[in-house]
Amino acid sequence: MKRIPFGNVNPGGFWQNRIEINRLSTIPNIYDRFSETGRFEAFKCDWTEGKEHKPHFFWDSDVAKWIEAVSYSLEYTPDKHLESLVDETVDLIENNQFEDGYFNIYFTVVEPENRFKIRDFHELYCAGHLLEAAIAYYNATGKEKFLNLMKKYVDLIEKVFCIDRSADFDTPGHEEIELALIKLYDLTGEKRYLDIAGEFLDMRGNSIKDFAKSNWSTPEYYQADMPVRDFTVAKGHSVRACYLYCGMADYAARTGDDAMLAACERVFDNIYFKQMYVTGGIGATAKGEAFAEDYVLPNDVAYSETCASIALALFARRMSEIRPLSKYADCAERAIYNCSLAGVSLDGASFFYVNPLEINTQRHRINNRYFDRKENLLTQRVKVFDCSCCPPNIARFIASIGDYLYTADEKTLFVHHYMHSEAEFDGIRIIQTTDYPNDGRIILKVEGMAGKTLAVRIPGWCKNPELNSKAPENVKDGYAYTDIMEDSAEIELNFEMK
Repeated sequence: MKRIPFGNVNPGGFWQNRIEINRLSTIPNIYDRFSETGRFEAFKCDWTEGKEHKPHFFWDSDVAKWIEAVSYSLEYTPDKHLESLVDETVDLIENNQFEDGYFNIYFTVVEPENRFKIRDFHELYCAGHLLEAAIAYYNATGKEKFLNLMKKYVDLIEKVFCIDRSADFDTPGHEEIELALIKLYDLTGEKRYLDIAGEFLDMRGNSIKDFAKSNWSTPEYYQADMPVRDFTVAKGHSVRACYLYCGMADYAARTGDDAMLAACERVFDNIYFKQMYVTGGIGATAKGEAFAEDYVLPNDVAYSETCASIALALFARRMSEIRPLSKYADCAERAIYNCSLAGVSLDGASFFYVNPLEINTQRHRINNRYFDRKENLLTQRVKVFDCSCCPPNIARFIASIGDYLYTADEKTLFVHHYMHSEAEFDGIRIIQTTDYPNDGRIILKVEGMAGKTLAVRIPGWCKNPELNSKAPENVKDGYAYTDIMEDSAEIELNFEMK
């Protein structure tokens, strides 16, 4: 099964509007806020004690996600100004990368003596986001410099963590590099990148070093309390967890690792049926931004971080690519529309970090929950956070939303999501005409599919769906299958939307 990438999809309607707001407002506003707070300047690696804007250990990742968002936007709309801003940052990376391939702002200028020694400080997380950004920028522009710089960094990571084992920890405190390495494998075909990802997955929960280096929190918080193939429930920091599950799903899909896939299925079902809010938000507690116990989903103290709902949608999308069960796309859809998009204002310029379903100002004052670093209750979206992971995550997510629509094998084209759009791939053209999600009527026109099958998701929330004015037939695992006999065909879906 292969995913049809967003670059093959031309969105219209609701999502075209969001993509344009993202391009014209969100991406530039994030750049301005990151410039004001010193994040781009930090790539010069010339900070010294006493200067303002001391780099934080996650700043690399903030900028990397912004570059990734820019890259996805460039695939739709060329923009020489944005491209030049990325090139300037890539030049700074090149100028300040160590000869051995190492690059990290914080450990270059703040704690150089602690390189690969502090598991909690996001080194490999930042490396993963830089790698994802480099791949995206290469795909968008064909420019190889950034990609080659990050491949050199990956060579060092392989040497330190897989060959010499000289680091003070074995697996990332914050997962992310696993799925980035698999993207690099997909791009290059070099199996060693897949093997490095597999090494990080296999070592998680099996490392004495990791336990010794994570003494401020519990192994459950890091998803390190057991080997990944033994997972049965989702635990710990919800963003870290879902990034890990993304890497596990990717690895299972490419290697046929049935045990790892079974673990993914178990944790997905645990999240979907027992640990997810009605909005698709996850992470019920501010303590550790983490999953709570099954069915513990309080409205007023819900953490429900924007990044967590995006991570859940990414995980659900990967599960759809492996096995077309409608619950995966149902989950992604719920998270996309009801939590992820709530994280950004309609003008695209301000953001929520957390998304509680209810705000009781008096209770929150007493319990000191959901305040920003200046102790202001976040009842309104703000333009920047000290920990600003969510804004660029939203930007890259919206810019690549077309990734969610389709997968295909030799026989069947699966339609997982609905949006007004046109797509072309492998000689097939598919047009969706709809005002979805404002209306449940979708007309699907396909060309070049004679002799193939079209499988369309019947949303689990819809009680009275119609396909060509009658109840769908030949439904399996939440998808209605229609054999296409002619080179050009059309079907109409109507989903009751109360």
